[in-house]
Amino acid sequence: MSLHVFKEIRAAVANLDPAEVQAAAERPLRIGILAATERGFAAMEEFLLPSATVSELKRAEGAAMLDSAAGPERPGHFDLILCEQGVPCPQGGFTFYGGEPQQTVYEILAAHDELGLALARNFPPFRQPVVDRIIHNVSKENALFSVVTALPDVVPSILQLPWSIGEFASDTAFLTINQIRMAFLIAAASDKPIGYSLQKAEIATIVTGAFGWRALARELVGKIPFGGGLIPKGAIAFAGTYVAGLGLDRLHRLGYGLSSAERRNSYQVAFERGKGIVELVLRGIKSGNAA
Repeated sequence: MSLHVFKEIRAAVANLDPAEVQAAAERPLRIGILAATERGFAAMEEFLLPSATVSELKRAEGAAMLDSAAGPERPGHFDLILCEQGVPCPQGGFTFYGGEPQQTVYEILAAHDELGLALARNFPPFRQPVVDRIIHNVSKENALFSVVTALPDVVPSILQLPWSIGEFASDTAFLTINQIRMAFLIAAASDKPIGYSLQKAEIATIVTGAFGWRALARELVGKIPFGGGLIPKGAIAFAGTYVAGLGLDRLHRLGYGLSSAERRNSYQVAFERGKGIVELVLRGIKSGNAA
C-alpha cells in the first residue's frame, strides 16, 4: 500500500472518535416490566440476564435497569416497556413472547435502533442481532461507496452515511476507516473495551489487510460506465468488510478469529450477497437517470 494512502487513513482517523461509540453503548437504560405475577417478571428478567452465562456483577447492573413499577400512566418514564403476554401493553410497549422471545428482540431493535448498542452491551439476547446488523450495514455502506465513487456525476452523499470523516482521495482510505468504525461498534455491542489503544491488534489487522482483498477493487477504480466492472467492485468491498466483521465477532465471542478456510468460504457467500445488493442499487440509479 502506498504511503499516501496511509497518510489519508491517518488523517481520517483524527475525525473518527471512539468516545461517541462508547457513549452510545454506556447510555443508561430504564426498562419497564409489566407482568401479572412475580413469576412473569422473573421470566423476563431471566431471559434478559440469563443466570447461566451472566456474572453476578453484570446481573446486578442489568437488574438495576429493570423496573417492575411500570404502568400505562407513565410510559415516558422508560426507554422501553416489556409486557407479559396477556397483560395490557401501553402504546409503544412490546409484548414479551415467552415461546419465541427473540421475536421481541427484533421488534424492539426495529423500533429503537438508537438503543441497540446499549441493549447489546447490557443484555446478551440483543448482542448477536445487533452485531449482525452492524456487520451488514457497514458492509453495505462500503459496497455502495465503492460503486458510487466510480460513477460519473453521482455524489457519495446519496449513501446518507451516519458519520463524517472528511475528504478521501481513494476508496481504500474510506473502506479502511469504516472498518475501524465497525471494530469499535462490534466491541461496544460485545461488552468489550473500545478505543484505538485498547483495540490495537484489531485495527492493525484491518489496516494491513487493506492491501490484500482491496487491491482487487482498486484495479476497477475510476469513472467507468455502467457495466460488469461495477458489480464485482462493490461485491469485493462488501465481502471483504463482511468477513472482517465476522472475524471480529468471533474474536469477541470465543477469543479467536476465523480460520483460512472459514474466511474463504465466508468470502464466497458474502461476495454473492454483495453482488445482489449492488445490482439492486445500480438498477435504482439507472431508473433515476432514465426518469
